[in-house]
Amino acid sequence: MALKATIFKVDLAVADMDRNLYADYALTLARHPSENDARMMVRLLAFMRYSDASLTFGKGLSTDEEPDLWLKDLTGVINLWIVVGQPDERWLRKASGRSSQVVVFSYGGRVAEIWWEQNRAVLEKLPNLTVFRLSQESTQDLAALANRAMSLQCLTQDGEMLITGEGEAVRIEPTVVFASAGY
Repeated sequence: MALKATIFKVDLAVADMDRNLYADYALTLARHPSENDARMMVRLLAFMRYSDASLTFGKGLSTDEEPDLWLKDLTGVINLWIVVGQPDERWLRKASGRSSQVVVFSYGGRVAEIWWEQNRAVLEKLPNLTVFRLSQESTQDLAALANRAMSLQCLTQDGEMLITGEGEAVRIEPTVVFASAGY
């Protein structure tokens, strides 16, 4: 018998001072049986960083054809392709050809550093790629906020994110490992 996804409900208030964006979202996240809280919360962090009414979660781990999040325009053109973790460089090259902008949120401590060093030469050639790295500590702190019914607030200013929920606050500053010119 196949395991089913665990459903998480999130009431999210975003105040992004860098983009002058203030919005509330009622989100439903499905956590794949093989996904842990840290990965799910990094997906949610990616949503907070690029929040938009048209930004949607992809099928995630259950398919290789979709990113973790994407932003499409009304004609179906993909403007933003967001991936969490350490994706295969061939997959990122394919995504780069399909989307205007590709973003990777890498996490996992030393594993993320090794992934970048192994793929750096190829990935730095992509014209529309941005790679963020999250520290092991901040990822663990973020995972601690995971709850089946979450009420979170995210304040972003000067690239730093403050996420609060249930009386706890997590400060995250995604490190830009690489950003193509213009991104």
